[in-house]
Amino acid sequence: MTDPVQPIVVTMGDPAGIGPEVALRAWPALAHLPVRLIGNRALLERVGARISAPVPPDLIEPAMPGFDAAAVIPGKVAAACGLAAAACIEDAIAGCRTGRYAAMVTGPINKLAIHAAGVPFPGHTEWLAARCGVAGEVMMLHSPALSVLLVTCHQALASVAADLVPERIVARTRLFADALRRLHGRPPRLAVLGFNPHAGESGLFGDEERAIIPAIAELLNLGIDTEGPLPPDTAFTPANRKRFDGFVCMYHDQALIPFKALAFDEGVNVTLGLPIVRTSVDHGTAFDIAWKGKADHRSLIHAVLLAAGLRPATPCQG
Repeated sequence: MTDPVQPIVVTMGDPAGIGPEVALRAWPALAHLPVRLIGNRALLERVGARISAPVPPDLIEPAMPGFDAAAVIPGKVAAACGLAAAACIEDAIAGCRTGRYAAMVTGPINKLAIHAAGVPFPGHTEWLAARCGVAGEVMMLHSPALSVLLVTCHQALASVAADLVPERIVARTRLFADALRRLHGRPPRLAVLGFNPHAGESGLFGDEERAIIPAIAELLNLGIDTEGPLPPDTAFTPANRKRFDGFVCMYHDQALIPFKALAFDEGVNVTLGLPIVRTSVDHGTAFDIAWKGKADHRSLIHAVLLAAGLRPATPCQG
């Protein structure tokens, strides 16, 4: 099949998880978009038979040597499932890098299965960065209710303060501002959170804000509308969520606790700092409910819509 425009592609995720199910359930809502699913037809037909959902006819099937769809046990970690998920991811990355695909949306993978398959990356983000030859990638989470940026991500809380340097805060906030500008069609207004309770209370509760304050000054010099550092405990009030388009958070839980409380079923994970567009569902493989028709597919729909709203980047070379 020859697409009239480059499609957005969706990877099925781990075959034993809810990724195949949410993809099939979401597909009717995505029919108005140039979207194609990457996966294994035999596996998707097994899942579709259980949940009464058809498999898209224009499925992209990368080679999956040795993968036996009939042997997959839903909810069970298996190296073969990790290999199948990896084949879909590699096809999506390669297609986005060459411009064959406009963007990629990833279904959830299981880290144990990926590790068992011999994949040398702990997750999608590191995988994408390595394949595109970039560093400084950063996580943004977006929903109609809230958008947050993580200045630091998966690391021990005790190590965060040392990584809060103005250059890092500025570089990552610039990526955030650009993404929100593309989504909203106008320059965003951003709130920058402090690190300590009460944003340090002028040094009484810590002085990590010493790195945040000059970063805000530099962002303002760059023409990015920022305010802060805001006390983290009052940053996400309803009034502030109306005032600001996005919130720059210093560490993982500072961002993820309010985000998942407000937008768990509609949240989308976006990797910024890549030369390609990648979004993802904001949930895992949910092995306990895999193939049972219980998984909520709204996050995948929002992930595809968000990918469609982000202009395709120039493909990276290599």
